[in-house]
Amino acid sequence: MPDITLKNFETDLIQASMDQPVLLDIWAPWCAPCRSLGPLLERIEVAYAGRFTLAKLNSDDQPDIAGQLSQAFGVRSIPFCVMFKGGQPVDGFVGALPEAQIREFLDRHVASEEATQAEAETEEAQALEADGDLDAALAKLQQAVAIDPANDAARCDYVKLLIETGRVAQARQAWQPVASKAIIDARITALGHWLNASEIVGRDAATLHAAIAANRRDFEARFELAQGLFAAGDFTAAMDALLEIVMRDKEWNAQLARKTYVAILELMTKPAPKPAAKAGAEASKGALELTGKLAVAPSDPVIDQYRRKLSMALF
Repeated sequence: MPDITLKNFETDLIQASMDQPVLLDIWAPWCAPCRSLGPLLERIEVAYAGRFTLAKLNSDDQPDIAGQLSQAFGVRSIPFCVMFKGGQPVDGFVGALPEAQIREFLDRHVASEEATQAEAETEEAQALEADGDLDAALAKLQQAVAIDPANDAARCDYVKLLIETGRVAQARQAWQPVASKAIIDARITALGHWLNASEIVGRDAATLHAAIAANRRDFEARFELAQGLFAAGDFTAAMDALLEIVMRDKEWNAQLARKTYVAILELMTKPAPKPAAKAGAEASKGALELTGKLAVAPSDPVIDQYRRKLSMALF
């Protein structure tokens, strides 16, 4: 349980909250309610078994930090607790609340035990996949989904790896519970397009190329060719075939070629990394800051190139 000062503000509060939620208890030695709230928060932290970190800040010793947080939330009294997530303050409460109310507050921001366990299984799966142990990675992801069926990120990783390893029927079964979310979740939508492509038993490539050579506006043949390439994991070749359709007829089949192209880009795009706080000397310069620096995923030249191609075809 760290005591927050200007020296460790960045590392023990901002940076730490990017890995898991940190509840900052702002107190003072002369404050009677603070003295009753502190031990209660410590017991709750133990009960939550590492799902959040409790940090303390003595407002008498650290008036700059306490003052800025109080001003940000419009609070003038202590005890005052602030929840930090992703490098920034997101919520808080004032006063020595009863335990039930504190737990209700925490449960709005802290992952459940199931979600935490599922996240651990997912991280292990990612490491196993990187090492090439795909069967073990699949087992871990299957376990993550079983533990926390609402964890869409774990489910998407599971579906993706099932498709990549040729287990298309299992992938469809695993994807189906989130099918209704496809309209609002780009990754779920993209996986649905990949499943569609993987389930098609179409004509062979030579037949399709012959059909296209005979009629360059045979969009059915072009799309079938693209689907075969998509199913095989040849994403750039699939997008090249889809782009030929988009350039000739943007509206073909309710823009199916464009939608499939976008789905492939989504599958190729790596998730953005977590925000990163400033470190070392940079963190100590200038005024106190309450937010971490936004982390940006490194640019992929292939993805950038194909985004530009689509943009040029559309506009």
